[in-house]
Amino acid sequence: MRLLMKAPAKINLTLDVLGKRADGYHEVEMVMTTIDLADRIELEKREDGQIIIISHSRFVPDDQRNLAFQAAKLLKEKFNIKQGVTIAIDKTIPVAAGLAGGSSDAAATLRGLNILWELHLSMDQLAEIGSEIGSDVSFCVYGGTGLARGRGEKITKLSAPPNCWVILAKPSIGVSTADIYRNVNLEKIHHPNTEAMVNAIQNHQYDEVCRHLGNSLEKVTLEMYPEVLHIKEQMQKFGADAVLMSGSGPTVFGLVQHDSRLQRIYNGLRGFCHQVFAVRMLGE
Repeated sequence: MRLLMKAPAKINLTLDVLGKRADGYHEVEMVMTTIDLADRIELEKREDGQIIIISHSRFVPDDQRNLAFQAAKLLKEKFNIKQGVTIAIDKTIPVAAGLAGGSSDAAATLRGLNILWELHLSMDQLAEIGSEIGSDVSFCVYGGTGLARGRGEKITKLSAPPNCWVILAKPSIGVSTADIYRNVNLEKIHHPNTEAMVNAIQNHQYDEVCRHLGNSLEKVTLEMYPEVLHIKEQMQKFGADAVLMSGSGPTVFGLVQHDSRLQRIYNGLRGFCHQVFAVRMLGE
């Protein structure tokens, strides 16, 4: 039996770092939404019990470092599954980009194996299992739009944001999330207004969504990687309605409502940035 799953990327409309936790993680509060930029995950049942990762991207590990591998291994061990699986990952989401590509692959693997191995788990159960793999996996299990708390694993579903284009640009660098968090100064960081963002989404107010974009990690990454700042400045100059870095970076995204402006921004960014995408929010 073979299953094809979609693993969409996410962007952070807000990301607030509230403090350091006793377990070493940071306490966060984030509004996230999925976008129509996705990896494709193909799952095929194996009778030899092995977990095999296949990918044509040299940036995707095919061993235990891969979050999809970890997802399959965790389910196998938790539910004493004798069967194995071949996981073929067709990568579209840039790696180490602040878009939760690896987490989304893991979440799609959990959802797919729930069907393939006939586990009959609820989405809440899958999300709880996902939290053992990585902080963004729980959100990616649900998809859509949500408010994430704790270290990112406590999810409250939200309605879809106002419809618009999302332009993403990733410079040719990868960023370590751990490195960015290590450089956070909790006394000096900017705290976005998460409540105002939630209200803007619930009231379907595009201008207010644009006004309340915010990311506590952005200043840290911009200071460490000037090329990210350059992309942000250019996107603003080309006329995006609002611009923000997603996650710990280095991907920067801009929100745009008008098709005519979209093309101008896209073409401008393509002049100096190789990985540029124009997609829609999936929202729900």
